[in-house]
Amino acid sequence: MLKMFNPETLRYNRFLSQAGERNVGLRFASAVAGQPVLVTGAGGYIGSALAMALAAAGPARLVLLDSSEHNLFGIQQRLEAAQGHLPHEAILGSVTDADLLSRLFSRFRPNIVYHAAALKHVPLLELNPLAAVRNNALGTYTLARAALQQDVRALVLVSTDKAAKPHSIMGASKRLAELTVAALSGPQCRMNAVRLGNVIGSTDSVVPIFREQIARRGPVTVTHPEVSRYFMSLGEAVEAILAAGAAECAGRILLPALGEPERIADLARFLIRAAADGSGNEIPIRFIGLRPGEKIKEDLIFQTEVRDGSAMGPLDVILTPSPAPAELHGRMEQLACHVATGDVAELIGTISAMVPEYKPSSLILAAMGAGGSSGR
Repeated sequence: MLKMFNPETLRYNRFLSQAGERNVGLRFASAVAGQPVLVTGAGGYIGSALAMALAAAGPARLVLLDSSEHNLFGIQQRLEAAQGHLPHEAILGSVTDADLLSRLFSRFRPNIVYHAAALKHVPLLELNPLAAVRNNALGTYTLARAALQQDVRALVLVSTDKAAKPHSIMGASKRLAELTVAALSGPQCRMNAVRLGNVIGSTDSVVPIFREQIARRGPVTVTHPEVSRYFMSLGEAVEAILAAGAAECAGRILLPALGEPERIADLARFLIRAAADGSGNEIPIRFIGLRPGEKIKEDLIFQTEVRDGSAMGPLDVILTPSPAPAELHGRMEQLACHVATGDVAELIGTISAMVPEYKPSSLILAAMGAGGSSGR
């Protein structure tokens, strides 16, 4: 292991933890004390850490929704071990299920919803554009409409920097989710989206993959020598989400301070050196090329977005262009129809009309040209 006073080690120290941050502070979480709260995607890497932070703040009831039985069981076990006295419910289901959401909201009456349920893997979703839009875009739309119908006070969408100037169907689907909360937010239900960077250590992300490759003695695969990404710790991500829940603004994108992006190749070299065993056998790095939907660097905001002050200290408030509610409803109905019929060409046409900055990958263009019915 490199000595901790090494300047490079200090810079990359947050990437060295094997377990990740499982406990985060209660800053901003007190806003939910005594209230019923719903977390979607509650069993995921971010969702489970968020749920534990909320549980420690003492909500009246914590409702956990996840479509993965394995993940939902995991967070339920953790919650019962740490906060067994807290009233909580584990609901197995999807945000795309309008009937389930209606029953859930009617029964538990959450005051605030933290929406962390999402499909996130860029290359995999390029192969499955229908699933990406169904879950990330239409799921958010279904959840937001249910929140409006059931008098939920606030909804926070966990978004991603990949939604800014997207090149991937994942990023475009999250941008559609952002547009949904921006368009439907109002006095009845305050909705905002918090746009996160890459969360260090999240499931199947670059750092765990690099560690697995290093343990196998390589090669460590990097897409491009110049590719860079914004990173944040799990604790920073949860704090940003909680701050977004406490913010008084509405219909905005909230952006935490992400610092400077890190070059992935430099991170790979550091992790290789940090794991050196003294054998002298160097672990190679292999550049494999950008995969469909990936960019050299991510953007944090659109050119048409405007910074509009700050909220709760750590968050920049971004005013983003959004459609009128009537237009959003019409477009979402079109997307639902395209997903139901499996028409990728029409799906991408509607997405491009809503997100003109979206640049479909060669894989998506090929799917469109193959008759428009590929993808899942």
